[in-house]
Amino acid sequence: MRGALLIAGTTSDAGKSVLTAGLCRFLSNNGVDVVPFKAQNMSNNSVVTLDGGEIGRAQALQAAACGKEPSVRFNPVLLKPGGDRTSQVVVLGKAIGEVSALSYRERKAELQHTVLSTLDGLRRDHEVVICEGAGSPAEINLRANDIANMGLATKANIPVLVVGDIDRGGVFAHLFGTLALLDAADQALVAGFVINKFRGDPKLLEPGLKQLEQLTKRPILGVLPWREELWLDAEDSLSYTADGVVGRPKPPVGEQWLRIAVVRLPRISNATDVEALACEPGVSVRFVTEPSRLADADLVVLPGSKATVDDLAWLHRTGLAQAITDFSGPILGICGGFQMLSRQIEDDVESKNGVTKGLGLLDVDIRFRQQKTLGRPEATAWGEPVSGYEIHHGQVVRSSEDPLIGDEGAHQDRILGTHWHGLLENDGFRRKFLMWAAERANRDFKTGTVSFAHERAAQLNLLGDLVADHLDTAKVIELLERGAPKGLPFVPPGAPPAVE
Repeated sequence: MRGALLIAGTTSDAGKSVLTAGLCRFLSNNGVDVVPFKAQNMSNNSVVTLDGGEIGRAQALQAAACGKEPSVRFNPVLLKPGGDRTSQVVVLGKAIGEVSALSYRERKAELQHTVLSTLDGLRRDHEVVICEGAGSPAEINLRANDIANMGLATKANIPVLVVGDIDRGGVFAHLFGTLALLDAADQALVAGFVINKFRGDPKLLEPGLKQLEQLTKRPILGVLPWREELWLDAEDSLSYTADGVVGRPKPPVGEQWLRIAVVRLPRISNATDVEALACEPGVSVRFVTEPSRLADADLVVLPGSKATVDDLAWLHRTGLAQAITDFSGPILGICGGFQMLSRQIEDDVESKNGVTKGLGLLDVDIRFRQQKTLGRPEATAWGEPVSGYEIHHGQVVRSSEDPLIGDEGAHQDRILGTHWHGLLENDGFRRKFLMWAAERANRDFKTGTVSFAHERAAQLNLLGDLVADHLDTAKVIELLERGAPKGLPFVPPGAPPAVE
């Protein structure tokens, strides 16, 4: 078998990432050499690859579903929003500068060559490439310069499946409308639909499924049920509510819960760092956006940020800065959150604000440098072997604090800081950290025996099983081998076929 398939979605968070991961797992389980591909991703959730670059976290998860290490080839263009109108552009793992929404349009032409050549290389080197689209393929205002959805599909002649989220309502209108807004050439590659996150009796859907197939002359290739277990490695910011509980909290092993408040910064990055905490029994992890939510917390986490100085200013405007300073329990700062805990931040790179006072909870000075630190370090922390990854411009240039991990980070009484992402995924360290926090908070709390790696593998296996059980995999394989069927009809009102 050799081929490629593009998974497009009616909206962000419709299920593109999980369906791509599920297909990758299903094919890998059946002995297929499969890899993921996302031409362009917009996300501040990223990881560092073995080849020393940076890609979207979803593509790293999809690589794991394939049984492969993440590679910069799986996500050649990554946009990391640092403000409402600007993003850092990462190409083949390396940051190349900042763009606005308008200036990025002008760069897409040059990036298209990188995207297509990278995809061609993957198709030569592997049997199957499962591509994930970005946003919706029916963004008709952006179609002319598109390199991630139908622009990619038409250039590379790849069949397309469109997935819609029924849990939000209006899924039939979303699916039909997405197809009908596309021009004839794009519609010719849309070979079917998938409905995601269905709850209830499938028989209730049957009349709608038949009508949609009659209207579009395209099959519904599957209805994937809602599964509560699928919450790890959230790709899209829509997956996190403003003040929402993370995960599915399990009953405590001890007598009391440990309550963790994670500040949901406007430009939060690698929010997934705290998901490992939420896997532990008796741990309640909640994202918070206003000061009163810290009042009953046992531990506060300041996560990463793509706009450290701007998000620090937001902390002051909302009163959260004072609430964090007044908080008497343990505090953990990760990457940008660590930088915010410092005495001062000198930033002529990201915010270009010069010197800014930090929260002053750690006697550390930070200076931003043009060269971004990208690494996958290993060390020892609190007697436990740990690994993680680093993605940051800010550097510690002075510290009087004890290090937290080897010679990295800071530990001063109840305040901890580190630039490492993924630290809490190390089971031994995470348990010691939680017990330390519980002791500082005087909570009768005990850790469990959770393996985070096992939890992630179980999620990937579940995704593979959902595809095997609820998707017409025979037709998917046919699409991979033969491409989109010839003669798929045009559905108005999109731009009709040209008259010869």
